Amino acid sequence: MGKKIGILTGGGDCPGLNAVIRAVVKCAVIRYGWQVIGIEDGFDGLLDLSKCKPLTLESVRGILPRGGTILGTTNHGNPFCYPVERDGSIVHADYSDRVIDNLRSLGIEALIAVGGEGSLKIALDLSKKGIAVVGVPKTIDNDLQETDFTFGYNTALETATDALDKLHSTAESHHRVMILEVMGRYAGWIALESGIAGGADVILIPEIPYQAECICTSIKKRSARGSRFSIIVVAEGAYPAGGSRVVAKKGDNGSTIERLGGIGHFVAQQIEQCLDMDVRVTVLGHLQRGGSPTTFDRALASRFGATAVQMIAKEQFGQMACLRGRSIIAVPIENATRDLKLVDPDGEIVRTALDLGITLGR
Repeated sequence: MGKKIGILTGGGDCPGLNAVIRAVVKCAVIRYGWQVIGIEDGFDGLLDLSKCKPLTLESVRGILPRGGTILGTTNHGNPFCYPVERDGSIVHADYSDRVIDNLRSLGIEALIAVGGEGSLKIALDLSKKGIAVVGVPKTIDNDLQETDFTFGYNTALETATDALDKLHSTAESHHRVMILEVMGRYAGWIALESGIAGGADVILIPEIPYQAECICTSIKKRSARGSRFSIIVVAEGAYPAGGSRVVAKKGDNGSTIERLGGIGHFVAQQIEQCLDMDVRVTVLGHLQRGGSPTTFDRALASRFGATAVQMIAKEQFGQMACLRGRSIIAVPIENATRDLKLVDPDGEIVRTALDLGITLGR
């Protein structure tokens, strides 16, 4: 059947992953007559050949509107730094050569890696060792360079905005301060855009360390104008000026990645110390990652998947599909993963929030 290609999904899950898988299979089979091997559980699947299975048109039937990924995923499986237990302690081993041997034994001539910054850096390292790799950008944080948007972000925004709409009614009824904690480890895109769209009064993001007194002053001014409630959106990676991020759990299984969480409750305590108001916290958590993708994310993910196959046909290896304006183009993975795409503290969208009277904690 001609060329054999592989596809894996790495990092955190998000709506639209199945749309990418479907597009890759349909384009590869229908347009080029290629075989597609689905690799389960991210790069972990390349260490266990039993997790590598053929994908057919029947395999992807009906998965377009489904959340998650039929291939499974993990954000711990880096074959260049794989955690293993030796003598009762966790050490890290380089299993990249085993990955390369397994790809060759499967007859996979090119690999499509769907993931965020971490997964694409692994793909880039494999590319440097001679593997033909194509990247597809995926992260609900929308923090990858070189692409205007990543799929999954729009769905996460819709989920966060819908939550804010619902919080408004109960906040107004009970004259409360309502805090919504959303995802965003280093980048505050979800908090900022959902906060603007959802009518938030205060938005706290990692790029702008906040001062608690600014938040309290803003709420007092609203009360003086007759507004007896306030809505605050805070990204999980936000932190006070001179302070640090709130960590819910240290890394496990030898991972150095900390699990963030709790900044919403931390901000609530700070507000309660200076204001005589009832404060409630809602942590949106993994609701942002789940559910059916929006129309925008389905279309974008499908375009990315088809473009990835076309990039293989053109031998554009070591590159990633990305959205520029209304066009999908290929850019070097190295450029896309060099730095995170963060909110500009003095950029247009921040100025828009300020013009709307939204407090950003400074």
